[in-house]
Amino acid sequence: MYKITLRFFLVAALFTCWSAAMAQVSTPKYSNEFLNIGVGARALGMGNVQAAIVDDATAGYWNPAGLLNLKYKYNIALMHSELFAGIAKNDFGSFAMPLDSNSVLGVSVIRLGVDDIADTRRLQNEYGYIQYDSIRFFSVADYAMLVSYARRSNLIEGLQLGASAKLIYRNVGEFANAYGFGIDAGAQLQRGTWQFGAMAKDITTTFTAWTHNVEALEDAYQQTGNDLPESSAELTLPRLVLGVGKNFTINDKLSALVATDIDFTFDGKRNVLLKSDVVSVDPHVGVELVYADAVFVRGGFNNYQQTRNFDGSMNNRMQPNFGVGFRTNGLNLDLALSRVNGKEAGAISSGGISSVIISFGYAFN
Repeated sequence: MYKITLRFFLVAALFTCWSAAMAQVSTPKYSNEFLNIGVGARALGMGNVQAAIVDDATAGYWNPAGLLNLKYKYNIALMHSELFAGIAKNDFGSFAMPLDSNSVLGVSVIRLGVDDIADTRRLQNEYGYIQYDSIRFFSVADYAMLVSYARRSNLIEGLQLGASAKLIYRNVGEFANAYGFGIDAGAQLQRGTWQFGAMAKDITTTFTAWTHNVEALEDAYQQTGNDLPESSAELTLPRLVLGVGKNFTINDKLSALVATDIDFTFDGKRNVLLKSDVVSVDPHVGVELVYADAVFVRGGFNNYQQTRNFDGSMNNRMQPNFGVGFRTNGLNLDLALSRVNGKEAGAISSGGISSVIISFGYAFN
């Protein structure tokens, strides 16, 4: 049984690596990166470690196979967070319910946007005078809707499989917009106190097509001597996430969950722990302490990077994350604190700007 399971994960990993390597020559890095920030205060408080352990309505994003772990019939999850001192707003909502005893359907919506950006193109009138009442405001926002389906496998006992089809819409005011489509697929397997997961994002290579409103931009581009933008397309290469977690029972009321995810990207060398021109490997780790199945304390590390100081020396950095949660009668409230950057220092992390993430969940029969 274990050999069959191992072969399944290895075949999935090799297929993803091969298809990505074939495409990386003609595709850019960091396409549709708003889909890699993460959702849910539980996950973000644990350093984005969820592939093997996700068990709520956010599973449509992290690993659709986890939708089969829902404990109630109807499940709702909401999240709001503000990044970069409130400049950017990141919002998420999802709903999931079982179709029968072996399958679950989920729908998720994501928005990341910067609002109330001043459009000063008409600030000066034809007589050269400033007219502040001519200022208009617009938003730059990225949207995604995920429709997820999960089903228990008959091939291996305890194996759960899932997939998400995602529709992408990106908008830059009246100036440009883009539409995209992609598919994610995942699997989970539990053996005793061990949990295993695999998540293949953008397995079909997500395609996003951009169109530009040239008329709205023509005057500004001519005044600045820039070329007018043309319609273009972005390809998002596959990303493979392998995860493992283990539960520990400390006493009758206290338990712990320790988990790690390893991200494999194939779009060239990234600033992560292990990197090459073919594949980059980014591990992250998280822990969750549980008291009476009602109070949760979480922590995690992710986003390892090397940065160069002004004096030429190098720093090793990791992003620390913390969180707490409360659960009762199907009602969940989770808070997380995620530090997004640090000062120039030799320590792993010090100082910087933190983001507060708030999640609300409600499940009922």
